[in-house]
Amino acid sequence: MAAVLLVPVKAFPLAKSRLATSVRPPGRAALARRMATAVLRAAGPLSKAVVCDDDRVARWAASCGAKVLWKPGLGLNAAVSAAVDDLGAAGFDEIVVAHGDLPLAKSFDALLGFGGVTLVPDRRGSGTNVLCLPAGTTFTFRYGIDSFAKHQQEAIDAGLAVRVIPDADLGLDIDTADDLQELRRR
Repeated sequence: MAAVLLVPVKAFPLAKSRLATSVRPPGRAALARRMATAVLRAAGPLSKAVVCDDDRVARWAASCGAKVLWKPGLGLNAAVSAAVDDLGAAGFDEIVVAHGDLPLAKSFDALLGFGGVTLVPDRRGSGTNVLCLPAGTTFTFRYGIDSFAKHQQEAIDAGLAVRVIPDADLGLDIDTADDLQELRRR
């Protein structure tokens, strides 16, 4: 099976706005870039793709060896959906969608080969940090508030088997000052 890691990446200067009270703008941009680089490194031998709508992100992604999927003005859910369709059309059988703010990501290998939808929730159990699915499936991405429960239901409604893999490293995404404290603690 040919698998690919897909990472949606927002323009670095616009990323991590919820950290505005604890990290100044240049620091947030640098943090976002470092974390996204760590996620791409965690791909290991998997092919890599970045979906974005920012020239600087596109240049960074290309410099990291990732295929750039340019999807301007679509918003996160539609951009990921379009990118998944493109990757399926390019011959990939399985797509791992991982957010770019997972600083402890080491590998996505354990998520592959299930045949249905594999979900890795955030550490609070409400968000979806990583989602793995077979290409060509009918699946609507529902990132946002309570995306984990919404993605579980979406997979069930689409008739796909669902597997949940809690993972302490992949479960830590950085959105708040509390998340930064947890990262420092680890």
